[in-house]
Amino acid sequence: MDFVLKNDHGFSYIDEGEGEVLLLLHGLMGALSNWEQVIEKFSKQYRVIIPMLPIYDLPLLTTGVKSLSKYVHKFITHKKLTDVTILGNSLGGHVALIYCLAHPGVAKALVLTGSSGLYENAFGGSFPRRESYEFVKEKVEYTFYDPATATKELVDEVFATVNDRHRVIRILAMAKSAIRHNMSKEVHKITIPVLLAWGKNDKITPPEVAEEFHKLLPDSELHWIDQCGHAPMMERPEEFNEILAGFLKKIKS
Repeated sequence: MDFVLKNDHGFSYIDEGEGEVLLLLHGLMGALSNWEQVIEKFSKQYRVIIPMLPIYDLPLLTTGVKSLSKYVHKFITHKKLTDVTILGNSLGGHVALIYCLAHPGVAKALVLTGSSGLYENAFGGSFPRRESYEFVKEKVEYTFYDPATATKELVDEVFATVNDRHRVIRILAMAKSAIRHNMSKEVHKITIPVLLAWGKNDKITPPEVAEEFHKLLPDSELHWIDQCGHAPMMERPEEFNEILAGFLKKIKS
């Protein structure tokens, strides 16, 4: 499926379908294509919107999770979106949590999958061997339960990113910002329904992270996806979509 990337007032985004809004936020090394099967399934009944987060475009001094949350706020305000269900994977989940705390009442529900915000084994930390294709390939494979999910196209994309000095500096700054911005003392204030759809074999944000979120978020439900790593919507899209459909049906206004 080919998606049309729209550009409007400095925002780049995908906007497919009609109805209640599902706003999808990608992760640090993620791309819009990570959500492909979610768009295909849900754009028949919902309006699915994915803003391209400006991870590589922020000034270095303001590169951080709070800046991305402010960007999401500007985007939602510009598009005049209300009663939004926000879905966030990895860093995107972290940004969604910050947004929901800062702007209560806009999001009607939240879906987190492999979200940072409490604890993570970051992709970054050190890139001393970033020129090594094999090293990058191993790191991308580590994201998934089944290494075959790390296609050559995906590895090539990440390899190009981490060998771009401008981008890698911002990736490291963003990763450090996410680690510093621990939300364990704040997330209890999020009272909207939250779906936690988690890979049982996630090595980046392990199962205990999902259990901790479940304990801290007052209105949350936790679903495990077996033989699945850090990006369930890519690795186990059918199971992920089934869990998501059940949750959306439950919260439908």
